Amino acid sequence: MTKPHSCIKKMAKLVKNVFLQQWGKESAMQLRLWAVVMLCLLVSACSAKDEVHVIREMIRKSAEMAEAKQIGDLMQQTGKGFVAMPGRHNADETGSILFAAFMHYGRFKIHFPKPGIDIAPDGRRATATIYFFIVRQNQPIPGLKELYENPRQWLETASQKADLYQLNIQLAKEDSDWVVMEALLEGFKGLGF
Repeated sequence: MTKPHSCIKKMAKLVKNVFLQQWGKESAMQLRLWAVVMLCLLVSACSAKDEVHVIREMIRKSAEMAEAKQIGDLMQQTGKGFVAMPGRHNADETGSILFAAFMHYGRFKIHFPKPGIDIAPDGRRATATIYFFIVRQNQPIPGLKELYENPRQWLETASQKADLYQLNIQLAKEDSDWVVMEALLEGFKGLGF
């Protein structure tokens, strides 16, 4: 994860170098103004990148919880008023559905490429799209791990090996934590990139 202070240091160095090339050492006030403007832009950019990383990490941990059948822990990541679709199920109903599904699969593994994340301009809401499939544990699926960073190739390869699903989630910040407010599970409808 990019740490905010490392972003700030990089931006400060860039600002100093640009300023010295453009105006020289004489205008300290202009340097300070330029630095403040760039710092504001940098903090905003670093913050959005950090939030995307936090949400991706939340998704990764959620997959691990599902594989370990930790339904209670998984459902603690939902917010008040959570709804799962299709069917408009609340958190309790969703937990029961997940329990039945997890028992059906036995020991399983969830495979997915890097999720797509969009942070709303207010920084308090986000959407995520997760393409995935579930296989019984220890069933080899060669080549997918290497394609994590390339969702298109991952989907093309995975669609030849298993039934794919698409999970669209709406997230919100409650206090300082991201929680899932809405989840829509659908069968994969093809490469819509």
